[in-house]
Order: sequence, then structure tokens, then C-alpha cells
Amino acid sequence: MKTMPHFIGGEPRPSADGATFEDRAPATDLPLATLSRGAEADVDAAVSAARDALTGPWGDTTPEQRADLLDAIADGIEARFDELAQAESDDTGKPVSLARAVDIPRAVANFRFFAGAVRHDETGCHPMPGALNYTVRKPLGIVGLITPWNLPLYLLTWKVAPALGMGNTVVAKPSEVTPVTAGLLAEIIYDAGAPAGVFNLVHGFGAEAGQALVAHPDVDGISFTGGTATGAVVAATAASSFKKLSLELGGKNASVVFADCDFDATVAGVARAAFANQGQICLCGSRILVERSLHDRFVEALVAEVEATRAPGDPSDPATAFGSLVSPAHRAKVEGYVELARSEGGTIATGGRRPMLPAPHDAGAFYEATVVTGLAHDSRTATEEIFGPVATVHAFDTEEEAVAIANEVRYGLAGSVWTNDLRRAHRVAGAMESGMIWVNTWLKRDLRVPFGGVKDSGVGREGGRHSLEFFSESKNICVAL
Repeated sequence: MKTMPHFIGGEPRPSADGATFEDRAPATDLPLATLSRGAEADVDAAVSAARDALTGPWGDTTPEQRADLLDAIADGIEARFDELAQAESDDTGKPVSLARAVDIPRAVANFRFFAGAVRHDETGCHPMPGALNYTVRKPLGIVGLITPWNLPLYLLTWKVAPALGMGNTVVAKPSEVTPVTAGLLAEIIYDAGAPAGVFNLVHGFGAEAGQALVAHPDVDGISFTGGTATGAVVAATAASSFKKLSLELGGKNASVVFADCDFDATVAGVARAAFANQGQICLCGSRILVERSLHDRFVEALVAEVEATRAPGDPSDPATAFGSLVSPAHRAKVEGYVELARSEGGTIATGGRRPMLPAPHDAGAFYEATVVTGLAHDSRTATEEIFGPVATVHAFDTEEEAVAIANEVRYGLAGSVWTNDLRRAHRVAGAMESGMIWVNTWLKRDLRVPFGGVKDSGVGREGGRHSLEFFSESKNICVAL
């Protein structure tokens, strides 16, 4: 078992009160690490260290120097690639092949991308009669970063890179469910030469460490990714002190399939959108809307695709494509929704069970990829966020009906449209109430574009200049000529 303290002021540090908690591997339910359990005193210490760093030499660094640090951190992640991939797999239950193909490469890409973005950032210049206006960016200050359990390193680096690149200091609070790679990242950041206190890490629970971080009077901004209910608490806590706030929250995303789609590619793409990372991605397309003339054929092909490619297995086996859920508690939530689907009149076309696996994985939080048909499109199962390997399939008759069904949920994060009619693709994508729409693909990401949702899916945007703007304050200077 690993022992993982906080990282405060450039050094590993236990909790002020000595409290700890246990992290367990979800694929085996065996102990994985013992972590320091943060509380208000630990957050105070981390914020103090961040303040000292902000007023020290770090405050005088140039964009080029900060970009060089981001590149050095990317080098450090690459040097520990295999270690990080295995740690992410052990901690989340996801296949190590997925961590190697997606999570760790994306962590590297986040630092490389924002290094380039910082080097090439431009601000405005506005001449006017008798004067010249120009805009400069200043660091926001001390920023709190709170990240979820599904893509731990991927999403933490998505925030850390632009925060440091713009000259801020950071106090990070990763999910207590999957904290291991955050601790490894702290080591990498300081091995890369970051000054003490520039990056601080406090482990712990949301109601303790997370709440203390959001409420801290010296924290200037909060970037939060997680569930909508928790996001509402974060927003309410931060509002009274007027902290700058970014919220990337939940989703219940529609994959809209028209009869003129490229059938085989669409089946494979929609299955990937529904079940990638065991369905534990906020962007997953868990509501599959299919034109009625194609519905029965599509369901048959989707079930065959899922059964052929989504068999649960040992996450450490490179051949495994579908791992465990993140915890037994989360599996119980997913099972509850499958039972709800049955009670609402749904038919389980495939899945809906715990798989039988040999020891030690017989104790893991595994659950089969599940396709449900026959539900009303406004049923609870079809409209509430499950965040697991459960997808519902619904028929529609017209383009207008498809858009109406897609938009009836409280969320508006992402979606996809599958058609060979380019004019229809533009119409439907434009009418769907979501921050991101893919056409004939899913999760194809350009890091320059805005990332975020509408309705209950969040506030603000991340990515490219949007991240640079969030993690800085723009100042206009007007000079009389």
C-alpha cells in the first residue's frame, strides 16, 4: 500500500490532526493507499503557501518561463508514463489500455498545448482619437481546483496547466475516490523545477477539504468539475465572496441517429459514445434516439456490437476493453437505475447483471454494459444522469421530434448527430441545446475550442483562450497621446 500525504509548500505533509482515509482498488476491493485526510487547517496551510509563492519569485516569471515549466512537466509525465497508466487503472478500475491510450497522453497534451497557448497569447490594442488602449493579462491569484473521479489526471492537468501558465498559484483537491495520480503529479511538478508553494495538493472529502477551499477568503477563483448537485453547493458557497467561478457539471447526452447514416460506423461510434470508460464520462451518449424505420435493425446491431466488444475483465490485462466501475457504491447506484428501468416498463436488451469473474476480481465493482429499450423518452431512467454503463434507445419519427426529445432533459452538455445529409446535420446540431455537438463522430477534441455546457450542465467554458481568460484578469490601459 502507498502512503500519500498532502503536498503543501513544495513538501509532502501529513494532516494537521493526523487523520487519514483509505483508498481501495475498485476492480478487487483491496486496499490501495492510505491518504492524509484534509480539513480546514490543511487548506489554510496550503493557501498560505500559495500566497507566499505568489508574492515571491513566481510572481515575476515571464510567460516564456512559465511555458518552459509546463513543457518540463509534460516531459516528467512522459518519463513516468507506464507508472501513471498503471496507477490510474488501479485507482479507477478502467482498463490499463484505456489509460495508456487516452488518459496519460491527454495529460501530456494538456501541458504541451497550454505551453504553446501561453507563448502565443495575444491581447487587444484599440487606437482611438487622442489615445491608445491596450489590454494586459494579470494572474487571477490563488485558484482552487476541484476535480472528479472519472478522469483523474486527465481533468486535473486540464486545469493545472492553464492556471500555472497564466501565473497563478494552485490549491488542488482531487476526488477522494481516485486520488493517487494527483499525488504523483505533485512530485512531477516539483521535479520539473516549480518553486515551493506554486502547486499545493490537499486530499480529502468534499464536505471537509473541498468546502474549506471554496469558502476560503483568500482564494480568488474556483474551477470545479463534478456533479450538478455538488456544483450548486460550490456556487452558493463561492457567491458571497464573489469568487470567479467555472463549473463543468453533469450531462444526459443524446446520440441522434437518422436512417441515412453510415450504418456500421454509426453503430460502432454510438456504442463507443455510450460505454467508453464504462459509461463514466460526462460526455457519454446515454440517450440513443433512432429514426423509427431504422430502430429495430439498429438495436440488434448495437446489442451485437456491445456483446462482442464490451466484456468486463481484468483492467490490468492489455486485452481488456471494459473494466470495473469506480466503486461498489457507484455500482449499487447503477443497479438501482436498471431496476428502475424494469419497473418503468423497459426491456433489458443486453447486460443488466454483475459478471462472473475469477478471484480476485470476483470482489470488484464490475457491471455489464446494458442497453434498455421500450422506455418512455421522458421516464426517469431516460432523463436522469446515471453516469454508468446504461444506455436507453428510443424511436422518433421526425427531425423535429428528435430535437424535442434531445432537449427535454435538464442537462445540456454534449450530443452527437449521425446522418449523411449535411443540411440536416447543421439544422439539428444548431437546434440541440448543448454546449458541444459532434456530427458523425464522438469525443474528437481540439483543445482550442470551447468546452462546457448549458442549463444544469454548468457555467463558463474551458479550453484554449477560454481557459486563459478564466485564469487571468484582463486590464485595459488607456494612454493619452
